[in-house]
Parts: sequence; C-alpha cells; structure tokens
Amino acid sequence: MRAQRSPAELLVGLDVADDAAVYLVAPDIAIVETLDFFPPIVDDAYASGAIGAANAMSDVYAMGGEVLFGLNIAAWPEDAPLAQLERVFQGSIDKVAEAGGVVAGGHTVIDREPKYGLAITGRVHPERMLLKSGLRPGDGIWLTKPIGTGVLTTAHKAGELEAADLASAIASMVTLNRAAAGAAVDAELHAGTDVTGFGLAGHAHEMAETSRVRVRIRSSAVPLLPGAHTHAKRGISFGGLERNQAYFDDGQKVRFAVSDGATRSLMLDPQTSGGLLVGVPRAHVEAWRRACTSRGVAATEIGDVVEGSGVEIVA
Repeated sequence: MRAQRSPAELLVGLDVADDAAVYLVAPDIAIVETLDFFPPIVDDAYASGAIGAANAMSDVYAMGGEVLFGLNIAAWPEDAPLAQLERVFQGSIDKVAEAGGVVAGGHTVIDREPKYGLAITGRVHPERMLLKSGLRPGDGIWLTKPIGTGVLTTAHKAGELEAADLASAIASMVTLNRAAAGAAVDAELHAGTDVTGFGLAGHAHEMAETSRVRVRIRSSAVPLLPGAHTHAKRGISFGGLERNQAYFDDGQKVRFAVSDGATRSLMLDPQTSGGLLVGVPRAHVEAWRRACTSRGVAATEIGDVVEGSGVEIVA
C-alpha cells in the first residue's frame, strides 16, 4: 500500500500518534474527529449508552476541544429487545446534550454481540490544542479522575462487586472530561491525553515517547475508585489487562520500582472513560489550580517529567 500524502490542513493524522484527527478549516478553527465503540461493560442499558457517549467524546476533550455532534455506531442481536437499544440510545442522547452537542444520526447493524459507540465531531482552536507531544522536563503530571474501572467492571461481570462500588465506577465513567479540558485551556496547558484502554502507565508512555522525556508516577498519589485495590489484590485478570502487561511491562517502556502486584495491575488497568492526564509547567500550576477549582475538577498531581525515556512507577 502506498503511503498517502497528508494535506497541510491535516494538523493531526495517521503520522502523529494522538487521540483524534484534527483538520484546519479556518485560521482560528480546526475540526476534531474521533470514533469509539465497544461491547457493554455494565448491565443497565441507559448507563451503557451514557458511558459509550462519554468515552467517545473524551478524545475531543483530550485535544482541548469542544463537542459539536455525534453519530451513533451500534451492533445489535436480532433476538435482543429493541426497547433495550432505545435505552442505550437515550443514555447517549442525554450525555451528548450535557456536553452541549447533539446526536445527529448513525448506523446500526445486526451482530451476535451488542456494541455501541459514536463518531464525534468537535472543534478546537489550533493554537490551544492539548497534544501528547507537549510534555517538557520540569512539568508536573496531573490526573483528573480516579482509576480502576477495568478491574471493577470485570468483578461486576463475575458477580463479585458491591453495588456501591459499581455505582461509584459508573458515576466516574459517565462524568464528562469537558470541565477538565476547559480548565486545561484556561490554564494555557499544551500537553494532555485521556486515560483509556492502555491504562494510566500505558498512556503516560505514549506521552513520554512522543515528547521524548521520562514520566515518573508516584503510585501512592494515584487516586483509586472504591473497591479497586481490593479486587486488584485478589489477583483479578482479564484480556485487556494481560495485553497491557505483555506490551508495556517490559522493563523499558514501563519500569516498576514497586513489587506490589495490585499496584502493578492498577497502573496498567484498561480504563473506560477515564480522566485526562495533563502536563502542567511549574509556571502554570496556580492558574491550573484556580481553573480546576472554578470548574469543579478534582485534579491530583501524581508525578513529574524529567530527562530520559519511558515511564517509571515509584512508591
């Protein structure tokens, strides 16, 4: 296959490892385009739709953008109740409306396993984007949501999760990264991504690699969802976690200075609709704190950026 030639207007595309495609349409406006879909991870159809929408929109927020509209992507079994699919759609419609956007259409196919997500169109100012490549030595590393959704939803599928812990996980997953993205733009930050399938350490590695720096994460500072450490300590395992461990936990991409198995699992736990991971230059810390406070964002400083490469997880 011949390599395609990207137009100058394509600011972020296949040749740049980032969260969404960005296309310049005017000097001060760029379109952000992304899509995401996956099988349900909770039983409640309405919550599944809301989670799918929040997760799909997260890539727009990870670029510092705003959501405009979405298109449904759905796969549904022939023998499954259509009323359940309608609930999925309603959860998504309500969540996109909360983001200030609208669901404008979509496409559904028949499949044995239900799947749902959206293609999302947003906009961003080309000079105010958050990029994975924007980290610099001396930056602090901040996280805007607790982690643990992969471990918790796996425990839920096995019937081993307390109702309160499931409710906490769902509440986190349906929380938009809209306020966090707004705070990052307010504070004039330039480095960010969202924490999803590669887990906290995996997405930190993406930022470290594209920025050509080393990211150090203090595992004791990383906020966890209720019940996450308990279930990780029990040795829970599943496909997404195993793939992350096989790829990232090689002593080079991610280096662990902690031996606790639960901590190692949680650092690579694949997240659904996780928070933003941002780099905050020291000169911008106070502006970032003020922006988070004014927008109701509970951000936590979990590490820093130094010269070098890869990710180092310390106690």
